[in-house]
Amino acid sequence: MPRIARNPSAILSSLIVVLAAIASAGGLLLDGLYRDNRFVTSAWKGNDLVTLFVAVPILAAAMILSARGSTRARLVWLGTLDYMLYNYAFYLFAARFNSFFLIYAALFGLSIFALIYGLATLDTASIAARAGLRMPVRLIAGYMLFVAVGLTLVYLGQSFAFAFTGKIPDIVTLSGHPTSIVFALDLTLLVPFLALGGLWLPRRKPWGFVLAGMLTVKGPLYTTVLTAGSLWAANSGIDGVAGQIPLWVGLTAMGSIACVAFFANIPRSPGEETPR
Repeated sequence: MPRIARNPSAILSSLIVVLAAIASAGGLLLDGLYRDNRFVTSAWKGNDLVTLFVAVPILAAAMILSARGSTRARLVWLGTLDYMLYNYAFYLFAARFNSFFLIYAALFGLSIFALIYGLATLDTASIAARAGLRMPVRLIAGYMLFVAVGLTLVYLGQSFAFAFTGKIPDIVTLSGHPTSIVFALDLTLLVPFLALGGLWLPRRKPWGFVLAGMLTVKGPLYTTVLTAGSLWAANSGIDGVAGQIPLWVGLTAMGSIACVAFFANIPRSPGEETPR
């Protein structure tokens, strides 16, 4: 097995793998760690399950395969780092203060810098040049724009409804937070990049391919988290959440199709080692 390259992104990512495993395992095993209400705690538990058994292994495997020279693995690595940044922003800013606060802060900060280093050394022109001409760029871009527009309309609708009628969005009431962390993070860390990638990819711009690769990894990962969290909440007896499960499953299926369509059309890198 090749050694993971000793570059800043790899070193930071290795720390993220360890800390994310500790944070998610602790969330599942330590009674009383979470001090939030049942709805929010159910979301954390479902999140921890997916992060520990899906996201952490994907990140570790992508790092190893990237060290063998795989462009596909490099994009999966960056997409999973983006998941970690987005994911632990929720824990850092939305979880009631608990014993893992410093771990959440470390994961959020490490993910930011790992992404900066990873993106700064990425050969975007090479990725665009090697992408297959048969890649269904409009289908992939359609998924990205569908999610971006859908989220924007939902959040704008509920925000304007409050401005004109005073009706507080349901997510704020259910979570007990003073504002909607979901609205805030999605409108700043997700929607703009989905929109840019969705507009750039059909024009075969290099950063369109990079964003598509990253976000078709991050998207299905996080809708799997939402599925798991809704299932956990429904099992805990919280009313109304079970009806959301088909939506999350549908979005996960759409994102997975877009992910497969993208990576199936990124050929193996020259000199890439074959896994043994």
